[in-house]
Amino acid sequence: MCDNNKIMDKTFFDLGISKPFIKGLKELEIKTPTQIQEEAIPVLLKNDTDFIGLAQTGTGKTAAYGLPILENINPKEDHVQALILAPTRELVQQIQKQLFKFTKYCDAKIFSEGVYGGEKMDIQLKRLQRTTHVIVATPGRLLDFIERGEVNIKQIETLVLDEADEMLSMGFKQDLNKILKYTTGTRHTWLFSATMPEEIQKIIRTYMSSDAVRVEIDRNSIVNANISHHYIVTSIKEKANIITRLLDGYNNDRGIIFCRTKAGTNQLTEILKNEGFSVDALQGDMQQKERDKVMRAFKNESLQYLVSTDVSARGIDVNNLAFVIHHQLPDQLEYYTHRSGRTARAGKTGESIALIISGEEQNIQGIQKTLGIKFKQKTL
Repeated sequence: MCDNNKIMDKTFFDLGISKPFIKGLKELEIKTPTQIQEEAIPVLLKNDTDFIGLAQTGTGKTAAYGLPILENINPKEDHVQALILAPTRELVQQIQKQLFKFTKYCDAKIFSEGVYGGEKMDIQLKRLQRTTHVIVATPGRLLDFIERGEVNIKQIETLVLDEADEMLSMGFKQDLNKILKYTTGTRHTWLFSATMPEEIQKIIRTYMSSDAVRVEIDRNSIVNANISHHYIVTSIKEKANIITRLLDGYNNDRGIIFCRTKAGTNQLTEILKNEGFSVDALQGDMQQKERDKVMRAFKNESLQYLVSTDVSARGIDVNNLAFVIHHQLPDQLEYYTHRSGRTARAGKTGESIALIISGEEQNIQGIQKTLGIKFKQKTL
């Protein structure tokens, strides 16, 4: 029993999640709801309202909307009941995998399918011809299927836009508008975004109810409290050398080095490979097959380090990363959050190290002020 003075943390059971799902969560070592889960799940389980969640990557959004979707699926009906849209193939695969794991102990089977570019259309169509309750998709490929008459989303009850700002910044605006028009009817729309640019507000005004429930997760608490932030002042010429020395010091630890450009990513990868490090690149010009191969190697730990553009800062969940290194600070503040959030996941600690050149100290001060974090200068 708890005494009256102590407020107990809420459990998933308190939030209204049923036992089979809780069993699945336990196996994934998800025991205590995060803030977004605590605030969103009770609202979304009722499935009688539109919802806007302002929350970054790494806050547990997939379970926040995924569990209510699964709880509301009627397995006896074999039409598509929910649609989840996400910006990248990697994120789609990750969401689908999590939904599958959540349902491990359910008596009735709930089927979700992934729809994304970079895989043969006929393979995906074959899968979609089986019973499908939930589609997780990137907008472009899904729209292809809808316009060919291969997929019917008219009967969906729930539409989730995950990482909505990222979908727009990747050029999916027209596709999203078309898809939203195809689903008009009784569906509820749940939108999750790290930022609220004007374009997102336009989508909210056009396609969502004016009394949608809004939940905002405090931005300052998002840059994980378990991450220590450092910066090293150096010169452009010395950066590769500094990174080599840092990696030498990390021994068996794993991490990601972020570069701003594709060319910079390739160049740094070559330098580190020549130094004998177990490293590979991940950037937007690579073919999907290559990207998948690199991510697989990184996830199964046959690759120790990843050098990446910001394409992998979102939606890639790799456990036990000890550090991230910023070869340059990102252009947008949000990306500092996304990059840093790759480390210190699942309650672990991690380190975020930014390499800056003389004169960039004010950028560090800006990040400190806006995100409410503290940087320490590091010397080698």
